[in-house]
Amino acid sequence: MTTTREDFKPGTLIYPLPAVLVSCGATEEEKNLITVAWTGTICSDPAMCYISVRKERHSHAILKRTGEFVINLTTRALCRATDWCGVRSGRDYDKFKEMGLTAVWAKHVQAPLVAESPVAIECRVKQVLELGTHDMFIAEVVGVEVDPQYIDPETGKFHLEKADLVAYSHGAYYSLGEQLGTFGYSVRKRPAVERRKRNTKRK
Repeated sequence: MTTTREDFKPGTLIYPLPAVLVSCGATEEEKNLITVAWTGTICSDPAMCYISVRKERHSHAILKRTGEFVINLTTRALCRATDWCGVRSGRDYDKFKEMGLTAVWAKHVQAPLVAESPVAIECRVKQVLELGTHDMFIAEVVGVEVDPQYIDPETGKFHLEKADLVAYSHGAYYSLGEQLGTFGYSVRKRPAVERRKRNTKRK
């Protein structure tokens, strides 16, 4: 293991991140999609999250005026649309139409959601922080809509891991890799059979 390190200028190298499609707009005429990677959870109870958006983006004015939006998680099948919506402006295109995506009006906020997304998180803005290049929209989650194909009909468990979600890292998109563990696995007691196998190998 090398102990030397290279100095980089201060920057946002916190990767990977989710690459999400944020939908906004209170009417059919102004509905829009914007690709966001600067997003995340900030509180569990109440459930709160954030998105950070550049002031010059077309969606910024819509978000400021309506105060509501939907975070749509993206998948391998949505990856091209996710990238396209990040480099084209809603001033010039109907992004839903151009990418063949289905807009469905959310149940709890005045904004559309992407029907092709496995999870749509409906958000209501509580505070806007002006930070520099981006404004941070801090929002409360007021509803979540999920694709029923990922719900086990017998147990009711939501298998989001089967949705083939996309992550963004340093300018590139990636599908998620193999599962390495579950929350708390490092301190969980191993089954007796597994412990016996490990002890046998040590002898």
